[in-house]
Amino acid sequence: MTEVTIQHGGWEQLGDAASEIRHRVFVIEQNVPLEEEWDGRDPQCLHFLAIRGEQPLGTARLLPDGHIGRVAVLAEARGLGVGVALMRAAIDAAREQRFSQVELAAQTQALGFYEALGFVAEGEVFLDAGIPHRNMTLTLAT
Repeated sequence: MTEVTIQHGGWEQLGDAASEIRHRVFVIEQNVPLEEEWDGRDPQCLHFLAIRGEQPLGTARLLPDGHIGRVAVLAEARGLGVGVALMRAAIDAAREQRFSQVELAAQTQALGFYEALGFVAEGEVFLDAGIPHRNMTLTLAT
């Protein structure tokens, strides 16, 4: 099996592949309305794309304020370590940008995934696009 690699870059570089993954995962699979998925913040973000061979498998973004978001892995690639690789790349990029912490809004079904990476859940459950979420924070070593 070909190794998964992580690319990072701007929206103009990775947007086409990231858009396709997010559309399949969020809009089609999870029924997130288009207007909620496309928030206009992508051009300001650092994007990450997981690729095996020539096939994009997952994506994530790091916002300028230190939030990680839009973490999406195609159904056929789940369980292969793609999400962990994406998150490690995003966390490393946040460290390079000297953030003291990173935050995200996790779907409640993914809390264990993020907890295994060291994130701590905070606050109450809330709905985002009709999906239960909790805010989570990871303090970065300085």
